[in-house]
Amino acid sequence: MKQTRVKNIVLKGWLAAALLASGTVSATELLNSSYDVSRELFAALNPGFEQQWNQQHPGDKLTIKQSHAGSSKQALAILQGLRADVVTYNQVTDVQILHDRGQLIPADWQSRLPNNSSPFYSTMAFLVRKDNPKGIHNWNDLVRDDVKLVFPNPKTSGNGRYTYLAAWGAANQADGNDQAKTRAFMTRFLKNVLVFDTGGRGATTTFVERGLGDVLISFESEVNNIRKQYGEDKYQVIVPPVDILAEFPVAWVDKNVERNGTEQAAKDYLNYLYSPAAQQVITSYYYRVYDKQAMAAAKSQFPDTKLFRVEDQFGGWPQVMKTHFSTGGELDQLLAAGHK
Repeated sequence: MKQTRVKNIVLKGWLAAALLASGTVSATELLNSSYDVSRELFAALNPGFEQQWNQQHPGDKLTIKQSHAGSSKQALAILQGLRADVVTYNQVTDVQILHDRGQLIPADWQSRLPNNSSPFYSTMAFLVRKDNPKGIHNWNDLVRDDVKLVFPNPKTSGNGRYTYLAAWGAANQADGNDQAKTRAFMTRFLKNVLVFDTGGRGATTTFVERGLGDVLISFESEVNNIRKQYGEDKYQVIVPPVDILAEFPVAWVDKNVERNGTEQAAKDYLNYLYSPAAQQVITSYYYRVYDKQAMAAAKSQFPDTKLFRVEDQFGGWPQVMKTHFSTGGELDQLLAAGHK
């Protein structure tokens, strides 16, 4: 009996090797270029899709590989030749640049998948230390002289840009659209930044492992997962009452999937992110989703907050990048004002 089982195992192994050698079984590899703090999310999502693909395509074994860094750096790497099949970023401009500077994707890429090609979204949140010793509750608390902040550099990180825009938008609404008051608020806000790391994961290291700063500002998903990882009794998460809608756009990279022969797998992978099974996994990592059932099941995880859109508050991402983040723009001017 035992010998028969061993023979069967050997035979199956030989057949699999023979099929692979003959080309009957193929191997498909997808490379997902993603933002800095999404490692754990996709490590949880990828096996489900790999299993689904392998069941539906028994002659084609799929493997998904990941690449992570600040999303702007990731987009630049693709423009410089990284043959990623899909991108899953945290800012529209980092996907759009693949069209604008490389013609790697079409102009209408956002219309190819639901919700502006954003299968999930988030907002900004504050991570404070045990018992919230500085009494942080909203954006106004972050401009006090006794508060030091940590968040990524808006020049290099989508995470940092969303933080900057969330603070500006909340202050602008509170000030009744008085631009002079908003600029004064933002000058104090930026002056309180202790460390500008290049990406979200670096900011986490600064705050948690180096113990610097009173408040880490990052995506709601990230700060909740930090608290879960490093000790729920050591940190507290604050979601301010007015905040920004942070979309997480995805796209297959047309020119790359054509060259790599992975178009169908890439499209199916991104569509899988909208499936009920994937949406449930996504909420378990504290991202908000459009699936009403998944959100209802995870309602206790997400405090109520009034979200505003970049397009409504700032006129859209092209205008934002030119006005706020270009050389000599609002960000540079505010930083200079804070050092006078």
